[in-house]
Amino acid sequence: MHIAQVAPLYESVPPKFYGGTERVVSYLTEELVRQGHEVTLFASADSVTAAELVSPECSALRLNTECRDQLAYHILLLELVLQRLNDFDIVHFHVDYLHFPISKRLSIPHITTLHGRLDLPDLVPIYTEFKDIPLISISDAQRQPLEWANWQATVYHGLPLNLYKFHPEGGHYLAFLGRISPEKRLDRAIEIAQQAGIPLKVAAKIDRVDRPYYETVIKPLLRGPLVEFVGEISENEKNDFLGNACALLFPIDWPEPFGLVMIEAMACGTPVLAFRGGSVPEIITEGVTGYVVNSMSEALEAVGRTISLSRSRCRREFERRFSVERMARDYVQVYRRLSRGVETARTMAGAASAALTDD
Repeated sequence: MHIAQVAPLYESVPPKFYGGTERVVSYLTEELVRQGHEVTLFASADSVTAAELVSPECSALRLNTECRDQLAYHILLLELVLQRLNDFDIVHFHVDYLHFPISKRLSIPHITTLHGRLDLPDLVPIYTEFKDIPLISISDAQRQPLEWANWQATVYHGLPLNLYKFHPEGGHYLAFLGRISPEKRLDRAIEIAQQAGIPLKVAAKIDRVDRPYYETVIKPLLRGPLVEFVGEISENEKNDFLGNACALLFPIDWPEPFGLVMIEAMACGTPVLAFRGGSVPEIITEGVTGYVVNSMSEALEAVGRTISLSRSRCRREFERRFSVERMARDYVQVYRRLSRGVETARTMAGAASAALTDD
């Protein structure tokens, strides 16, 4: 198939540091190319891909200090997609709802994967107006606030099997990897580590909007015993950071749409101790890849059990459920189904038109 992948411009594809959406787009794009599809990736100019790369001549916007208006480049990105529509069998968007007005009027198949939270009241009018836009969720929990939307499938994220090395022996520290923000609850992770008496390593980025929260709430906690703040790390560094941990702490306090770091840890053989929220119960196989808890007392009780889980079973469960091959296969099934549907509609419209002409 001729497939267009449209990524956001905030990070390169793949991202240099943090960037879950762009990372997933990269894995999907490269696997589709490997499987023999002709893929065009619309992304920032500093992206690296085996597909054809089309860009509005901008580097990743989060790290671009000269960019004052990020929306302007995304409008240019959509125009580049429109100029190439005749080249594709399907267009796959990953830019939230930004493209909805043009997608509603496209004559070729298109699909949108939503990567973020959907429980915000401001989103209801958008998805009500564009209720016919075909959508893909990244977990069943993600779609619950908008159950009436035009959902085509749930496709869990997947990783290349050789991306993370299996670490048969974990180290002697707990890991926290992600953003420092109120909903990620690093404060919980620090308390769990200190009460359990196990060192905690924190690899996290701090967005500008979360800087006040970091300064007032988190920074004082980092001075405590057993806590080491590593800062934001690259993709290459994540392998050892996660693989050498005895467990990953995922103490969220929000409806997590997916939680890519959970399967990254599983790929290393590192089990996950997570708070219940959003996709967490769908991603973790209880007693195999980790434990899901509802409170701090449950978390403290489960630390030892999590660390003692079989790392080889954890890795095997990752391979079974979260490979990039499975993710790409699931998406191609949706692509083909939508393409057949559009072709059938065109055929029926043509037949109806011919019948009216004969009359």
